[in-house]
Amino acid sequence: MNAAIPPITEEDIAQFLIHTPDFFERHAGLLSAVQLTSPHGGRAVSLQERQAEMLREKIKLLEQRLMEMMRHGNENMLIADKLLRWSRQMFLVARPADLPAVLVSELRSQFSVPQSAMKLWDLAEVYAGEPFAQGASDDVKSLARSLTAPYCGVNAGFDAVQWLDDPEAAASVALIPLTAGPASAAFGLLVLASPDSQRYQAGMATDFLERIGELASAALSRVRD
Repeated sequence: MNAAIPPITEEDIAQFLIHTPDFFERHAGLLSAVQLTSPHGGRAVSLQERQAEMLREKIKLLEQRLMEMMRHGNENMLIADKLLRWSRQMFLVARPADLPAVLVSELRSQFSVPQSAMKLWDLAEVYAGEPFAQGASDDVKSLARSLTAPYCGVNAGFDAVQWLDDPEAAASVALIPLTAGPASAAFGLLVLASPDSQRYQAGMATDFLERIGELASAALSRVRD
């Protein structure tokens, strides 16, 4: 007795059509006879019309992605322009002692940061009496030296927040350590704050803030020599 022949499955049919590309050439009438359900209204459409719908959907998706890429490109250009303007202002500072104040004020202006402040330590002796060299507690210095990347999140009562003009309005903060290099201990801390609790979120990308810290650290080398 012969073994039962297994039924033909949809996978068998699909594989047959894949490996028999001339099937529809020999049975061209099938293409116009096949009716599919359109996702737009559930009406029956021909195979060709369904393929056209799928193509239009793909084109629409590609257009949306292109628009998104263009939007991100424009945003990146604006950010790069602001970064350039901020850096330029630091280059124009004649007196090193004026640099910290200009750095902080231009940061607020260029990037629309509601509040910002900065304190430095381990500076050249001539700058030891400047306001920016006063007020950093041992706890703040320890915190700055422990950060391997900027901290972003809610204001958890950090001592450095008290440097701001209105500490009570700081709902979210970014704490950026200032260092002479990856292996160097922090010599300062830059604080950015916002009344918006979502402006600086835990887990957000910190690449841009790291670049801010690197540029600020390099500029501030003038008060450390």
